[in-house]
Amino acid sequence: MKSIRVLAAAALLSALAGCDSAPAPVPPPSQSASDLTPATRTVVRQGGTLRWAVDQVPASLDVYQSDATADTALIAHALLPSLYRLDDHARPVPDPDYLVNAEQADRTVTYRLNPKAVWSDGTPVTAADFTAQWTALRADHPGYRAIESIAQGVDQHQVKVVFRQPYAEWKSLFSPLNPAAGLPLSAGPLLLQSLDAKGGKAALVRNPRWWGDAAKVDELDFLATPDRLDALSQGRIDVAALEGAVDHPPAAKSADALDSATQALRRARALPGITLHRAAAPAFTQLTLNGGRGQLAEPALRRAVAACVDRGKIAEAALGPLGLPAAPLGNHLLMTDQLGYRDNSASLAATAKSMHLELSLLYPDGSATARRTADALVAQLAPYGITVHPQAAAPDSFVRDHLATGDWDLALFSWPATAFPATDEQPLYAKPRPGADGKAVIGLNYGGAGTDEIDQLFAKAEAESDAVRQTALLQQADQRIWQLGHSVPLYQRPELVAVRTGVAGAGAYGFGWPRYQDLGFLR
Repeated sequence: MKSIRVLAAAALLSALAGCDSAPAPVPPPSQSASDLTPATRTVVRQGGTLRWAVDQVPASLDVYQSDATADTALIAHALLPSLYRLDDHARPVPDPDYLVNAEQADRTVTYRLNPKAVWSDGTPVTAADFTAQWTALRADHPGYRAIESIAQGVDQHQVKVVFRQPYAEWKSLFSPLNPAAGLPLSAGPLLLQSLDAKGGKAALVRNPRWWGDAAKVDELDFLATPDRLDALSQGRIDVAALEGAVDHPPAAKSADALDSATQALRRARALPGITLHRAAAPAFTQLTLNGGRGQLAEPALRRAVAACVDRGKIAEAALGPLGLPAAPLGNHLLMTDQLGYRDNSASLAATAKSMHLELSLLYPDGSATARRTADALVAQLAPYGITVHPQAAAPDSFVRDHLATGDWDLALFSWPATAFPATDEQPLYAKPRPGADGKAVIGLNYGGAGTDEIDQLFAKAEAESDAVRQTALLQQADQRIWQLGHSVPLYQRPELVAVRTGVAGAGAYGFGWPRYQDLGFLR
């Protein structure tokens, strides 16, 4: 699985008083965090071409490149090994097609690979592939930078990875795994027949060297499809994520985003022969308070403003029109459907009270969900004497020209969620450090507020291999983020996927991704 930070910029643009001792992790909710068309392989017929809509067909399927997108990862997962998959609740589970087992002892992780696993040219998956990926990524990726050495074990199917110090989130690495010989070699149930970024089509066919359950479809085509509702109604595609079509209707600006989104959702619901699957996406929307400069530089004032936000009503305003449960989010690091989730909002330890403030609110233009959220915030804060002036910014310049400049008081945007928050979420809350010119370097912490204690809690969690103790450290870090008045998590983003009747195994995957060999058409 791909590190969250690789896709952070793309995700931004697309969306545009507790105690310290944590109890045992709360079990995940009983309701599934994904919504698929269920079917066993026995009722899925052999053959056919499944057509899947994407925003853009990438020129490369290397998910670790800086310009990789969610579409890159979607396609790559059909072609490349992932030692671990994520279940509905973001727990990494080994994929037996690639990994027999893995054991951690102090600083060493020993992998036993499936001896049948081979690349599409017939060469086995070995330690050489691990070493090549480590060499390519260790300069930029903290997980790979933590590795001290990689070597073959007792045979070519055993790999020993030694870390410089205990590294709890080692299961995030080598998923997906690129071949040492380079792409487009693959080792999945499908292989790449053609990749045409300009023409907007990636064609995948069965891998004749695949050792696991054979793919049901003859071909899986990923097609660049900007007009998804039209394409669905005309029968040109079979699977399409519709969050963009509903949340960012074509040519919609702030003034008409709500009406256009309502019409798009109504049209999506009326499509004949189409089922809409809904789930909470692995992403969350939050309200960041600018602690780096301006009126909200004082933590006490940030907490006072944050206390005026009714997260339940915000979630209802944003998600209710999409038919999703309006569940407010109470944790910066764990989503409601993740193991260990706990609402720590009481740590804010502030009471809503009347103030006399005028604050700007930056949000991405053209997003109906962001517009509904901004309108709800304006209405909620007004009775407390807080006048909010919404300022919509174009998505393509939202981060560079607006968010990163710090010229705002409040900012509404989204981040991707992750199964490995100790590593992946730390940059969002890291204390800014002075640069060579004396100015603070904020990195991805656009709010500009941070503390040494929060940084230390993240560092301890990253090294803690015991899941319960790691969760307790993450809860402490989350409590401190609330107390800092850094930001207010509001809700998980919606995932809305249209699937044609008769297509099995597709839908809204939540934290997971398709089991590509099971996709197909019902008999």
